[in-house]
Amino acid sequence: MEIKANKNSSTLELSIVGRIDTTTAPQLEAELKREIGGVTELLLDFSGVEYISSAGLRVLLSAQKVMNRQGKMVLFHVDEAVMEIFEVTGFSDILTIV
Repeated sequence: MEIKANKNSSTLELSIVGRIDTTTAPQLEAELKREIGGVTELLLDFSGVEYISSAGLRVLLSAQKVMNRQGKMVLFHVDEAVMEIFEVTGFSDILTIV
């Protein structure tokens, strides 16, 4: 998995490419923990994400809880297969996906 971060004042945009699974979820979690302080808008570009496991979902849920206190989190360019995972797990009701 590859993560490109673009932070500007209170906005953090992460472009993620690859699979978010048991092996790579800790990398995403570490990046979020390092960068999320002081952020009021977290944007996650999922255009390159082909799969997300329960470990990845846990990282997103954790980030959503933080952003509920700090501002907002938005996922965009979500692939059809990943969107199906969000819908089956109920995450489509928890996350803001555009």
